[in-house]
Amino acid sequence: MFASRNKSKAEKTLAHTLISRQTEIVGDLHFMGELIVEGKIKGSIYAQDGSEALVRIAESGVVEGDVYVPSVVVNGLVNGDIHSTQHVEMAAKAVVCGNVYYNLIEMVMGSEINGSLLHLVKNHKDGRALGIDRKVAKLASSSVTLDKNTTETAVD
Repeated sequence: MFASRNKSKAEKTLAHTLISRQTEIVGDLHFMGELIVEGKIKGSIYAQDGSEALVRIAESGVVEGDVYVPSVVVNGLVNGDIHSTQHVEMAAKAVVCGNVYYNLIEMVMGSEINGSLLHLVKNHKDGRALGIDRKVAKLASSSVTLDKNTTETAVD
């Protein structure tokens, strides 16, 4: 009776994986649960899209590759793109040299992104995440230049 309750609680807790400061991993990393990076990863990081997976890149952490996770907290260096379907948190010492594809983003003063911020929009028809909102693209294409100093936007 008690074993079944304890087993279901254990299955719901996240597994924690730590890449310590003096560890370097070369190659792609696939994980479940929570990954804490204090060392260096030369390769991409992958987690299942619908999972509760979380990557924490500490101040001493370095990732040289793309990150594909639902949630990510960055306080170190990422040389590559970040693809997050849930939440991106950029702490004060975060540096990203690449694009950030996000659903929700939180940036603290001092964080740095050297690339583009691209909001993911869920297409409710087929459940896929899209890179660009069609309304934004429509507005951008409907701007008319009047002269060198003035731009007017036509809005429907």
